[in-house]
Amino acid sequence: MIVREHPSNLKLFFVLQGSIVPKIIGRIVGVALITAIVLLLDRKVTPLPHISIGAMGVFGVALSLFLGFRNNAAYDRWWEARKLWGTMIAEVRTLGRHATIFVDSAEGRERMLSCAVVFAHALRGKLRSVDVQAEMTPWMDAGRAARIAEHGNPADAALRALADEVATLGRAGAVDGFGQMTIAGSVSTLAEAQAGCERILLTPLPFVYSLLVRRTTYLYCGLLPFALIEPSGGFAPALAAVVAYVFFGLQAVTNELELPFRNVENGLPLDAMCRTIEISVAEALGRTPPAPLEPEGHVLT
Repeated sequence: MIVREHPSNLKLFFVLQGSIVPKIIGRIVGVALITAIVLLLDRKVTPLPHISIGAMGVFGVALSLFLGFRNNAAYDRWWEARKLWGTMIAEVRTLGRHATIFVDSAEGRERMLSCAVVFAHALRGKLRSVDVQAEMTPWMDAGRAARIAEHGNPADAALRALADEVATLGRAGAVDGFGQMTIAGSVSTLAEAQAGCERILLTPLPFVYSLLVRRTTYLYCGLLPFALIEPSGGFAPALAAVVAYVFFGLQAVTNELELPFRNVENGLPLDAMCRTIEISVAEALGRTPPAPLEPEGHVLT
């Protein structure tokens, strides 16, 4: 995720970090070149069919509505994913307070809260398809961390390990029944947040809708040169490039926001949020907390 101050009006047009221009520059240049070729053919070789600019305007409004709706749907996924991780951070902090209130064993509190940190890293690993054992082992012995990582769903295995710790503490008399029930509520909330993240990961926007919008965008930009020949003259390639930037840009932004867990510039900072959880747990256990992650080159991973 990009974390930086808004650039000045002058720098606004030259900032490329986080911009979708590098990803669509080929399509923008292609539309401008096609428009220039159509313009030259119409003026120097043979008159070409002209399309009413009014008709293209109606077509453009309809396409804008489709793109806007898809962009809103993609942003809703991005924002919901951020809320789910915020819920997990808050619930781990609550779990730390519950452990202080209800669990008499300091060793039991440490084992229980360590499972919560391992859960966060395991979920990050699943969402990004990365190996997170190196981040898990400082909180759990290497053998146990490896066994959790071998499960089909390591995050769920970490929550089961947390539940096992609570049950063991209950049998040992280190936490009473009410405490177990209260802690179980926090575990349940973490499980619900995990399920929400998995739903976003495994259920993309409907492909048929994305395909329709993409085809329509290319069709519109392909027909646009024939509508700009007469009203725009020599400015037609520049105007076509601007329109292509808007429509292809919205499409590219939607593609990034649709999958919020990817490790890209505009993705969610899962590493930083896992570090926030580590800090909260370390403070709850009376340890020296690790330093929070800082943006590198304005990018927080």
